[in-house]
Amino acid sequence: MRFLEDPPRFLFFTGKGGVGKTSVACATALELAGRGKRVLLVSTDPASNIGQVFDITIGNTITEIPGVPGLSALEIDPEQAAEAYRERIIAPVRGLLPDSEIAGITESLSGSCTTEIASFDEFTNLLTDTVAYGHYDHIVFDTAPTGHTIRLLQLPGSWTEFLSTGKGDASCLGPMAGLEKHRTVYANAVRELTDPNRTRLVLVSRAQTSSLIEIDRTFAELTEIGIRGGYVVINGVLPVTAGDEAIATAVRNRESAALSTIPTSIATLPRDTLELKTGNMVGIAALRTLFTTGSPVPTDDAITEETADAPLAALIDELEKDDHGLILCMGKGGVGKTTIAAAVAVALAERGHEVHLTTTDPAAHLTETLHGIVPGLTVSRIDPEDATRLYRDHVMATKGKGLDDNGRAALAEDLLSPCTEEVAVFQQFSHAVHESRHRFVVIDTAPTGHTLLLLDATGSYHREVARQIGDNLPFVTPLMRLQDPEQTKVILVTLAETTPVLEAEGLQQDLDRAGIRPWAWVVNNSIAAAHPDSPFLRQRAANEVEQIARVRALTSRVAIVPLLPEEPIGETKLAALTVGAHQSV
Repeated sequence: MRFLEDPPRFLFFTGKGGVGKTSVACATALELAGRGKRVLLVSTDPASNIGQVFDITIGNTITEIPGVPGLSALEIDPEQAAEAYRERIIAPVRGLLPDSEIAGITESLSGSCTTEIASFDEFTNLLTDTVAYGHYDHIVFDTAPTGHTIRLLQLPGSWTEFLSTGKGDASCLGPMAGLEKHRTVYANAVRELTDPNRTRLVLVSRAQTSSLIEIDRTFAELTEIGIRGGYVVINGVLPVTAGDEAIATAVRNRESAALSTIPTSIATLPRDTLELKTGNMVGIAALRTLFTTGSPVPTDDAITEETADAPLAALIDELEKDDHGLILCMGKGGVGKTTIAAAVAVALAERGHEVHLTTTDPAAHLTETLHGIVPGLTVSRIDPEDATRLYRDHVMATKGKGLDDNGRAALAEDLLSPCTEEVAVFQQFSHAVHESRHRFVVIDTAPTGHTLLLLDATGSYHREVARQIGDNLPFVTPLMRLQDPEQTKVILVTLAETTPVLEAEGLQQDLDRAGIRPWAWVVNNSIAAAHPDSPFLRQRAANEVEQIARVRALTSRVAIVPLLPEEPIGETKLAALTVGAHQSV
């Protein structure tokens, strides 16, 4: 593996959700530990699953991996990090300040912005704290899907600039006394990230056009902030042992076509290719096979399990009974939320309904999935940069209207805080929720962890409104609409694999605690639903049966979308996913 040659201290694995970053990062950590190195494997994904991969509980404390000398792991849990962060700020003044002031500080540190900052604080400590982490030879970062990762890696520079040029009055950071420490730590983190002798960026992709375009974007954006150089890993390429039946040949041709048009800027980077295996990458034994080639193919007579079909069209039939409503597609990155959201939106529009399809995913590009115009369908994107600019303009035009020059300058400076983006995105999300009272609004959400932060902002807003209004006046907040099954239908999208199903199950539990009950599940890209013939693919299909059964036990509504010979891009192919009794393509 070229990306493992003479590795520096820090290795970052990033890419579009679902490409196998966690598997590659975990296998890398095993390889380095096998070389006798002391290795810390860290997940910066708010929806981390490295504990599931190793089948142990990890969480927000450094945990040794049993059976692997020299390897430890850490999952930066946003909620635990936020609680510890608040306590570090409040503990020194508890008993010194009045309870009302303590309550005020606590309230200012209770939002999603503080949750992000707390996680980010732990991340920068990993880069700069030589006392706590200096004994590790390598720290391997399994990052969140691309959009979240870019924001994480941009934050050291963003906060350094904000604290250096502004007054530094960011309530989510805590009292002013600690800001000088933040400035120094963030500046040191920037130095570590931008030194190629200290940090290596590994861009993980599938042999798919969308995944390759995504890492090309990532490489360009990170190069702009000084993180230079990089390695490319193409994961999960269908091997020749998969046979030459129609579905295998089509997938192989699709992969070859994607790789032949790899973007120029990343085509020149060192590249490694990893074969798709017959089993899932769960457990130490499986992970140790990831970097090998020529995995054994099972005999066909050992594969007997099948699964029943469940068409996506059946869900559309139920959704169509209403003439409006909010439809949220949620799930782990890379499971196909964008495809399913677009297919649902196109189907409803083609049945004569007014539909607004939008996305909250910083890395999503719906136009690449749709490729055209569908009558009755409006497509938009909640772009963080555009949302922030509009929000800043609105605040300056309203709150800043009556201020003098000094007051307007102070307000403008405060709005430069990276926290402003979270507020701006939430505001546009709330507008989309409100719009669903009159037509269908289909939202392709960001990968799980980022979505939970957005829902946390929704809950914080609800609590603030309820506190201010009390019991005297009626009110409706975005959270109340999300909790109403008559107004909101949440569709959890997953793959028929262990980790995506476990993560979707965890998301369902998180939603339940917020009073939001998922309406249906979609199992996407199912090899079992494609009914393959070759032993290799039939073994992959048999591995799916247990996970599909698990999904059926969790919900009364399930749709299973088969792996297709061609990617479902464009209106015609999207419509084909939802063909039913009332449709034809």
